Amino acid sequence: MNISPEEFGKLFSEFRREAFRLETLDDYSKSGGVDAYRAFLAGRPQPEEYKAAGWVTTVRDATQAGKRMYRVHILARPLSDYLRFELGWGYVRNQEAGEEFFILDTTDRSNPLAGVPDFWAFDERSVVTMQYGNGGEFLGAELIPEEQAQEWLKLRDVALGSAVPFRGWWERHKPRRTSEL
Repeated sequence: MNISPEEFGKLFSEFRREAFRLETLDDYSKSGGVDAYRAFLAGRPQPEEYKAAGWVTTVRDATQAGKRMYRVHILARPLSDYLRFELGWGYVRNQEAGEEFFILDTTDRSNPLAGVPDFWAFDERSVVTMQYGNGGEFLGAELIPEEQAQEWLKLRDVALGSAVPFRGWWERHKPRRTSEL
């Protein structure tokens, strides 16, 4: 069942224990942080409003309340411009607020979750799949019936079992020159 942006947003304030995200795209540039992405591409510093964006507050509030927020991003190198931005600016910023990140790098192996869409799982019972258009434009979200949640949690477990912590992966693979980041 399709849910409104307001209903989707409410899940982030109402979950009690954990919120997990699977990311599968190389480009979400039309879904948020557009001005920050433009600054990144132009080689300008991070805008202050991006550093303190609403998502940072959402993450910080949740993690300070003892809730876990974590995600796995499936990707392959070389990184797209958008992934260099998201990982170098977004993930680093969000880690400071308490969000955990894992990378499932398919550069040298097959993708065990090929064809699986982006999704959020809340408290192991509510799952929301997300639809995107070209350039990562968010088109909408669908709430999966609760009786199907376990199927999606198995996909989460496959992703986590195949992924590595972001910090170590980033240290090995981040661009070395400032102009690359």
